[in-house]
Amino acid sequence: MKYFQVAQGVWGMKLLFVNVYIIANRKSLNKGWILVDSGPQGSAGKIAAMAEAIFGKGTKPAAILLTHGHSDHSGSVKELVRRWNVPVYAHELELPYLTGRSQYPPPDPSVGNGLMSLMSVFFNRKPVDLGNMIRPIAMEQGLAELPEWKVIPTPGHSPGHVSLFFGLNRTLIAGDALATTKAESAVALFGGLKKLSGPPMYMTPDWDAAKASVQTLTDLEPRIIAAGHGPVMRGREVTEAIVELNCDFDEVAIPKSGRYADKPAEANEEGVQYVPPFAISNQFKVAGLVIGLVAGYLLARQINRYDKT
Repeated sequence: MKYFQVAQGVWGMKLLFVNVYIIANRKSLNKGWILVDSGPQGSAGKIAAMAEAIFGKGTKPAAILLTHGHSDHSGSVKELVRRWNVPVYAHELELPYLTGRSQYPPPDPSVGNGLMSLMSVFFNRKPVDLGNMIRPIAMEQGLAELPEWKVIPTPGHSPGHVSLFFGLNRTLIAGDALATTKAESAVALFGGLKKLSGPPMYMTPDWDAAKASVQTLTDLEPRIIAAGHGPVMRGREVTEAIVELNCDFDEVAIPKSGRYADKPAEANEEGVQYVPPFAISNQFKVAGLVIGLVAGYLLARQINRYDKT
């Protein structure tokens, strides 16, 4: 179990290809802390071990905050709630996906740019049902459990996506409002290659909102960025890269074609209301053919190996 320091009182851990974060409440006399996101299903034990390594055996958070409810960020939240019996916070527009009422819009494997895009069709979209353990964030007041941090609405990647910002040292926990790696590439994602990028293309259904959210985060002038995917970025590499990403967002972040490239999915407090139809591009057909041939070759090798045993 390995974890890393983001800033004073902030730690992170990479679980498969997604990061979770622990933030200490500096104003709490009993060393209170919150967990930001819960990682994929099966991560609860590693997260609890990380917390105990930092705060001591038997520790538990004052709360869990979900930047959004996608399965790689909420997969272990039910197990952690059972373990710790603490409230879970999310933006009001995320509640349909955390109370079992709605699925998120389907991913768009046709956006290209890497294997993760094609693999997105297999990602779990089933909503989590947290019942009365989920609470909407009071956006004006923020979290009482973390009073020095500002909760920033950053929709686009999901309807109620939020980020967290600590003004004293300008630390940004961005969730998937942006990434610090190329999230569409399996090589970059699993290898930890550093590059400030837009939100994962294959799971972002509203690009106008996503662009506005990156503008919001750029205006904060962060000096440290800890995202849901990718390594921590600090100092000058942050200040230069986020301005560049904001300026070039249309060219470098928005897919050239795809289900949501021209028309967003629509959602409200009840969940998803409209999803644009899926159009298969020639590029996607070629990519699908290549993946199919590779998969068929690997399957044939496995069958041949089995026949010889």
